[in-house]
Amino acid sequence: MASNVKSAYNRFPADEDFPDLSKHNNWMAKCLTKDIYKNLRDKVTPNGYTLDNVIQTGVDNPGHPFIYTVGCVAGDEETYDVFAELLDPIIENRHSGYTKDKKHKTDMNPANLKGGQLDSNYVFSCRVRTGRSIRGFCLPPHCNRAERRAVEKITVDALAKLTEDFKGKYYPLVTMTEEEQDQLINDHFLFDKPVSPLLTCAGMARDWPDARGIWHNEAKNFLVWVNEEDHTRMISMETGGNMAAVFKRFCDGINKVESLIKSDGYEFMWNEHLGYVLTCPSNLGTGLRGGVHVKLVNMAKHPKFDEILDILRLQKRGTGGVDTAAEGGVFDISNADRLGFSEVELVQGVIDGVSLLIEMEKRLEKGEQIDDLIPAQK
Repeated sequence: MASNVKSAYNRFPADEDFPDLSKHNNWMAKCLTKDIYKNLRDKVTPNGYTLDNVIQTGVDNPGHPFIYTVGCVAGDEETYDVFAELLDPIIENRHSGYTKDKKHKTDMNPANLKGGQLDSNYVFSCRVRTGRSIRGFCLPPHCNRAERRAVEKITVDALAKLTEDFKGKYYPLVTMTEEEQDQLINDHFLFDKPVSPLLTCAGMARDWPDARGIWHNEAKNFLVWVNEEDHTRMISMETGGNMAAVFKRFCDGINKVESLIKSDGYEFMWNEHLGYVLTCPSNLGTGLRGGVHVKLVNMAKHPKFDEILDILRLQKRGTGGVDTAAEGGVFDISNADRLGFSEVELVQGVIDGVSLLIEMEKRLEKGEQIDDLIPAQK
């Protein structure tokens, strides 16, 4: 729908308003042309989200030293339709040729996973996370306070009904001390404070810490973040190498939460093309990131380490998060893909890929070659 969302859009031509992207290194900058900008600049979603809102985080943050960022966010579910002329090519580039005619697939049946017990001499912990958005509410970059508080209430009311191994408690940020927050962040339970450029430039940190918090079960191996980058982030985690158990808990927990959400008259944002709809286009589809903290001291020194990860469709980062480097040869290794693959397929890829990396590491420890183990480029 077209709207004169800013009077300046009528006073100045689109060319004069086009952002300077000459030093940028993200998918938004790669895909946004002056023609696309001109075509979309005066459009707005039913909730009032504009093209400039979509691209602002990518304009303010030219790139990232470790990963090729997307450079844009959605403010509501309709963003992906209204600004499809820009977002479709971004999605296609970020998700390995996933074109607008394709349909996403899902598989949340843990019985379909093969194997999953990784060598705990090398794998220190496993986790699987995803995001879910509640239909009918704007996403964190664009929601108002009442919407954010409603999302918190809907989520917390559903979580309060969980029983047995999933019985837990919600901890609002507004009642936490700084020390309690810092401890939860250091334990890798809680999201960071709003210092991330993605949060601040995209508007997701407005009114912090209002209506944000963390819920976890009594065993602290199933967690839910509320109103950070997405309405919710759900995480299954534990120490050791039992990724199969982590994934089963992940599937069981999310299925239970979704059922409770539906029983209260709400549903998650989902469609056949994009799968689960989330704030960042990088997380569309499954939204799933299956990661392990794994020690690969010798692989880290191997000249083909990055190439091997790319072939396996895996990413590496430091154990402290995306902005950290590995310490002592310990990496956080996770799947690179989100959209166009099922949850089982992505976790299976992590299990198989990490198992191969560990086998390579063991050979290198003995001074042996690994060339015959390196898979062919797909």
